[in-house]
Amino acid sequence: MSVYDYSVKTSKGEEISLKNYEGKVLLIVNTATGCGFTPQYKDLEALYEANHDKGFDIIDVPCNQFAGQTPGTDEEIHEFCTLKYNTQFPQMKKSDVNGENQLPLFAYLKSQKGFEGFGHGPAALAMGVMLKKIDKDYKNNPDIKWNFTKFVVDRQGNVVARFEPTASMKDVAACVEKLL
Repeated sequence: MSVYDYSVKTSKGEEISLKNYEGKVLLIVNTATGCGFTPQYKDLEALYEANHDKGFDIIDVPCNQFAGQTPGTDEEIHEFCTLKYNTQFPQMKKSDVNGENQLPLFAYLKSQKGFEGFGHGPAALAMGVMLKKIDKDYKNNPDIKWNFTKFVVDRQGNVVARFEPTASMKDVAACVEKLL
């Protein structure tokens, strides 16, 4: 199995096979419009603009599973992203990334790269404290912990990295650019 065996739905409900992205470097991210990490859209768009012509794409999957921070419709999410952050990459259909209704793509991504921690610093510490209240065993399962968890996929469809929302976007960019 590889990432190319999966598909996602566009915000208009059309099924898109990830096979369409074969040969490209991908960043697959679950996003939210009302989260403290939402400003990462600016960095994601900059990364997209700098590297799209080199064979890079972003698969943006809005998700409302984390504190209800993506309450809008698919159309409202797209409007928010384009007006506030001038995003040019498409937002997919709002979907679950954990649990019984999760996208099969995210089950696969998590099976390839599990949770390895939030790193260091105030945001990492805050995430750990918050998650311990929600799931005492959060460190020992591969679930997506919060909005803006990112997976990097190489040109052969291999999941090569997972970045938690607390990771530096400079580290994410360095990983992507190394694969281009």
